[in-house]
Amino acid sequence: MRRVVDFHCDVLCKMTENTTMSFLNDNRLDVTYERLHQGGVILQCFAIYLSERWGQPRFEYILNGIDVFRNRVIPVGDGVEWLRWKDEVNQISNGKPWGMLSIEGADGLEGNMFYVRTAYELGVRFLGLTWNYANWAADGVLEPRNGGFTKKGRQLVELCNDIGMLLDVSHLSQEGFWELVEMTKRPFIASHSNAYAICSHARNLSDKQIQAIVAIDGRIGTTFVPMFVKAGASVITPRDLIPHIEHMCELGAEKHLMFGSDFDGIESWIEDLEHPGKYPKLAELLLQYYSEKQVNSWLSGNALSYLETNLPRRLAINN
Repeated sequence: MRRVVDFHCDVLCKMTENTTMSFLNDNRLDVTYERLHQGGVILQCFAIYLSERWGQPRFEYILNGIDVFRNRVIPVGDGVEWLRWKDEVNQISNGKPWGMLSIEGADGLEGNMFYVRTAYELGVRFLGLTWNYANWAADGVLEPRNGGFTKKGRQLVELCNDIGMLLDVSHLSQEGFWELVEMTKRPFIASHSNAYAICSHARNLSDKQIQAIVAIDGRIGTTFVPMFVKAGASVITPRDLIPHIEHMCELGAEKHLMFGSDFDGIESWIEDLEHPGKYPKLAELLLQYYSEKQVNSWLSGNALSYLETNLPRRLAINN
């Protein structure tokens, strides 16, 4: 079975809202321990998303998301390993699945740089700067004014660059994206976005954005959100992902593509790609069009090389 890395799911949000959900095999979840094994997913990134239903975003909600991961995901089955450090990447294998933590939207960090450092010390390694709308740091991609970073948002980027918190632009405004290109000292990712030229949704990336991510050696997670894949279709199939992959490869992104499903963050699914257990079928489809080397790089190789290069190095004082 081919190894898979998936850079975005929202299972922690669902498990936060419903304490009866079990990560082991609960059919109310897209991503479960059993389905990770079924799909050959060796590494899953778990996003901490603070739902608008919860009211004003607060740091305690981020802490709660970390707690859900530590106490309701990590111990399940034979255990999930927690990826935090550069030297751990080469330990990832076909045995236990691994997980890593991201925050989707800086809102809950409350503009407090101490909270940013605390989240990092507690194991969060990726920060999606915004969700769809404006927060204290920057504007999101659906904010009508399309502004960039605030003064405090620029301080946030500087701090993340310094401590090794990697940045995610999937929900960031166009203006913010180009400001970040100028500010960042580390290559960033778009964890779950497709090509705007193929499907003109605001959450997808323009050709120039794709080329900019390639230029800094970042990564783009092809996503399974139906409305980001094909507009106006009642049924969307895995084959509809291929035009996005092909287009991004034409722009030079072959070595920069990965997958970011957005499982558990969606309410409709690509037919026959409803959960991570279906990744082997996607691999079979891709092999009809592309080489083993290309398919394996998109399923895991490109993501792992990015992590091995850009995750922080474990210090002697860290455990």
